[in-house]
Amino acid sequence: METFVTSTKTTASLRRYDLDWLRVIAFTLLIFFHTALFFSHWEWFLKNNVVSYSLNYPLVFLIQWRMPLLFIISGAGVYWSLGKRSVETFIKDRTRRILLPLFFGMLVIIPPQIYLERISGGQTYSYVEFYSTLFSSGFYPEGNLGWHHLWYLGYLFVYSLVALPFCLALRTPDGKRLTAQWAVLFEKPIWFIGLPIAWLLLGEFLNLPENERGLINDWKTHYRYFTLFSFGYVFCSQPLFWRTFSRYRLLTLGMASTMTVVLLLVYWRNWHEFTELEILVFTVLRVANYWCWLLAICGFGYKYLNFNNAFLQYASGAVYPFYILHQTLIIILGYYLAPVDWPWQVKFVLLIAGTFGGCFLLYHFLIRPFRLIRPLFGVR
Repeated sequence: METFVTSTKTTASLRRYDLDWLRVIAFTLLIFFHTALFFSHWEWFLKNNVVSYSLNYPLVFLIQWRMPLLFIISGAGVYWSLGKRSVETFIKDRTRRILLPLFFGMLVIIPPQIYLERISGGQTYSYVEFYSTLFSSGFYPEGNLGWHHLWYLGYLFVYSLVALPFCLALRTPDGKRLTAQWAVLFEKPIWFIGLPIAWLLLGEFLNLPENERGLINDWKTHYRYFTLFSFGYVFCSQPLFWRTFSRYRLLTLGMASTMTVVLLLVYWRNWHEFTELEILVFTVLRVANYWCWLLAICGFGYKYLNFNNAFLQYASGAVYPFYILHQTLIIILGYYLAPVDWPWQVKFVLLIAGTFGGCFLLYHFLIRPFRLIRPLFGVR
């Protein structure tokens, strides 16, 4: 899949190492995020015997911009991919690099997560008995067939196809002139900060139906993530966008940091008890906060991360398999750690080490060396 494991370039001179770094960093944070969910009081598939309210703060911070950043990077990946492929080849590549790992994951990687959730909740059947109900029991959470953390792949595949006419139109001479005009407009902070915030807020206030991670009838989520996916594509069409983000990186970082402090103070209260005016202010702050974080991250990345080394080369190839494998390893290891009477901080460190170590061993010795296995994890 282009957004995970291939270089973001059309030629060697155009390679964007900063996007490779941001992708690796974003998926590394994903592993920490899902591990923290095991110990937090937030609802998750499996929980530790002791939970910590202190983890709410890093979780609420990361959840604001982590997935939005991935969809911006994914849109950028589509831009570079279309620059060196025909439309037919692009569609075939998307199918092979996204749908194949998704279906494999749903049949092999995800079932152990659901099985351990079931038996931790009181079910007593064996894994063979559980697996025999995979197709007859329906879809999760009522049934045993689900995509869990791989939902991102389903959304990304749909967005890649739906956005294709728009993406191709922007590659025409008229489209390039249009994006060049947008890039000039976005040189002013009032536009590159204010206009996207206004557009994203519209999706919050349209009262669109939401079906979290369900793809169908999940229009509120589609509005947000498809917008960010499209932004990523447009931004890569003109280097001026990135130079602007870099120039104003301290401004956006300051704005994002200030709003984060305010949101963390507000989060201490129960937002269900807010008045309508408080909900309005909270929503505006939340959207403005994650957009400013995205701008700051992209700006700092463009300024300081445009370099290559051996670690990045290896990590760029490993990040997709790590993404596919990590949550299953967290839940398997967490299932056995949960009842152990150790401080949650010790178990957190062990779970992180076990997850990264397990992903590395599986990737390096089982996936990377074998041509027949690599496509199942999106590796070329």
